Amino acid sequence: MAQSTRDIKRRIKSISNIMQITKAMELVSSAKLNKARERLIRTRPYYYTVLKNLQQTFNIVGDHHPLLREREIKKSLYIVVSDDRGLAGGYNNNIVKLVEEECKGREKDVSLILIGTKAIDYFRRKDYRIREKFTGITEDPLYSDAEEIGKYAFNLYENYAVDEIKIAYTRFINNITHEPEIRQLLPHVNFWDVEDKRNKVIDFEPSPEEVLDYLIPKYINSCIYGALIEASCSEQASRRIAMEVATENATEIIEELKISYNRARQSAITTELTEIVTSAEVLK
Repeated sequence: MAQSTRDIKRRIKSISNIMQITKAMELVSSAKLNKARERLIRTRPYYYTVLKNLQQTFNIVGDHHPLLREREIKKSLYIVVSDDRGLAGGYNNNIVKLVEEECKGREKDVSLILIGTKAIDYFRRKDYRIREKFTGITEDPLYSDAEEIGKYAFNLYENYAVDEIKIAYTRFINNITHEPEIRQLLPHVNFWDVEDKRNKVIDFEPSPEEVLDYLIPKYINSCIYGALIEASCSEQASRRIAMEVATENATEIIEELKISYNRARQSAITTELTEIVTSAEVLK
């Protein structure tokens, strides 16, 4: 029994050490989540307004620009946003599974731009073509990061290497709810229910084509930057929840082990007392 109590005490100590780590990570994630939410609150209205205005322009111009015309979809490009560190519950698994479900049966026609080591580790074992990989930007994304990703993706679309561009990311709703989703970037799709104003007269200088040559890359970059901000906030919220649950589970396990320890200790004391009484009876 003495060995059993030592084993239980060792387990209690080990789990207590792990619980201290998860509690610390929960506090860190909470602080990062607050910072990420403040950033999201500041940027979300801005890029939603930018995208809505750009899509109004696209609706007015219609399919006069070659990059806004519908194409026969043969090759698809997905920009997949995961994280670099893990320990965020189902955050990464949900987004990669969503992409796999949508691309099921046409893996050979799908290429990927992967953001975050978790997506890279997952898809490198699959049959998809990985066009480019980006790491170290998911926790604190910058607009320059979105520009680099957007430039690479836009060049593929402009040169007809792919026929559509989609981005898979996790949309932040609140501290508890985060939804993985896939949004089509090109060919142009209206997500904001913008009123069709094709009959409205607008003058473009120097020409509609040249204006759109400038605006379409900005549209792609803004969409990617918005997705990175949403995903960053969702990542911290998911990690905070995962660490909170881990801490609670560790607390429950420690309580159960303490009960087991007390029972084992009581049993050992009872056995020792029985042996003493038995020995005393023998000596009479």
